[in-house]
Amino acid sequence: MQDEKRFAVLIDADNVSAKYIKYILDEISNYGVATYKRIYGDWTRPNTASWKDVLLENSITPVQQYGYTVGKNATDSAMIIDAMDILYSGNVEGFCIVSSDSDFTKLSSRLRESGMLVVGMGEKKTPKPFIAACNQFKYLDIIAQTEQSSIELEMNTVIQHETAKETNHGKGNNKSGKNIPVENENKSVGDSNMADSNVSDTAEAVKNMTDISVIKTAIMKMMNEIDEGDQRMNMGELGSRLVKRYPDFDVRNYGDTKLSKFLRKFDFLDIKTDGKGSSMWVSLKTVGEQGKDMNPTPAKPKRKKRRNSKKNNKKA
Repeated sequence: MQDEKRFAVLIDADNVSAKYIKYILDEISNYGVATYKRIYGDWTRPNTASWKDVLLENSITPVQQYGYTVGKNATDSAMIIDAMDILYSGNVEGFCIVSSDSDFTKLSSRLRESGMLVVGMGEKKTPKPFIAACNQFKYLDIIAQTEQSSIELEMNTVIQHETAKETNHGKGNNKSGKNIPVENENKSVGDSNMADSNVSDTAEAVKNMTDISVIKTAIMKMMNEIDEGDQRMNMGELGSRLVKRYPDFDVRNYGDTKLSKFLRKFDFLDIKTDGKGSSMWVSLKTVGEQGKDMNPTPAKPKRKKRRNSKKNNKKA
């Protein structure tokens, strides 16, 4: 078993809400183990009170940093100093910088220069320079919205299933033939309005990210660069290349939960599995391949000529 990467998770409490703590730790667990978990802020201020309830539950070490002057953020300096100390200790292979502040752009660049894997996390308001300085960047508000939408969808499915069972049971026991009212009948109206608002919020967020047309052009270029001998690329490798070019690339930003579903949006791609069914491969649909089945076979004209020759022999 390959050893997991060790990460230092450093959170800027002044720029990130406490409601994202679950998504922060869940996301970093996809990359490795969080050995350092520190959060920086002025804990004497009332705006950091929401963090105090979740620090003990998630074993996060709070670091006190007073604001010496009004309008200046002293938290950034404390995070940067600790990050460099952790870097020189040699105890980690990666950093997770959680903030929506562009002041950490230089820090992320410096950590990458030292061979660290830098994963940035913040809201969709995060400036582009900080996003570009990270190896990968995750939008916390979109991750939270995607998970919340999936939970609501599951709950609605369960409610509809239970309602259908109660309705069928009521029809069987209702000898008088009267209609039995079903509770939560109009609940779907509120759910649809919530879904519409989620879609509009997602569309607004996508405007601040790498546009899907840019992703489409990059995919086509990468597929055209494949050697003529193979003409296909492993789906995992394609996704890895997209992340390297665009650190904020995440299929959840475009309304999908899997890379395969996202790639099927492009009609010029052909997605197939290998013989074992464990790996998926992506290739381009060429014009020649699409036109092979459309070419007529020359069998019928030849048969007509043979039938005509037989009739001529009978007449002779």
